[in-house]
Amino acid sequence: MTTFRVKQAADLLGVSDDTVRRWIEAGRLSAAADAAGRQVLDGRSLAALAEELAKDPADRGAPAITGQSSARNQLTGLVTRVLRDTVMAQVDVQCGPFRIVSLMSREAADELGLEPGVLAVASIKSTNVVIGVPHA
Repeated sequence: MTTFRVKQAADLLGVSDDTVRRWIEAGRLSAAADAAGRQVLDGRSLAALAEELAKDPADRGAPAITGQSSARNQLTGLVTRVLRDTVMAQVDVQCGPFRIVSLMSREAADELGLEPGVLAVASIKSTNVVIGVPHA
C-alpha cells in the first residue's frame, strides 16, 4: 500500500497542510501512523478525494472554468511571462509546481488581457500523454 505524509498529500491535492489536517479531523480523510509515528494517508483514498475535488474545483478554493469544454485537463495558475511579437505570443502560466507554456496568436493574448500576475486556467487536450513513475 502506497502512503503519503500530510505535506505530500497537500501538495498533490493543491491545498495547504492545514486543510489536509482539518479534513482528517473532520473525517473526510483517514490517516494512520507510520513506523515513526507520523500521520500518513493511504494512496487509494487520496486518489478518490483528488477525483472528488476535480469534479468541484470550488471545493478547494480554485476557480472553475465557465462554459463547457472537451478538454479534461484544466490547471489554474498565474501568468508569469508573456512574450509577444507581431503575430504570436508565448504565455507562461505557473500552476502550482508546474510551468505550462502556451503559444497563441498575439491577438488572442491581447483580447484575454494576459499579463504577468493575471489568474488564468490552462486547458490541455492532447492525444499523446506520457506517464512515468518516479524512482523509489
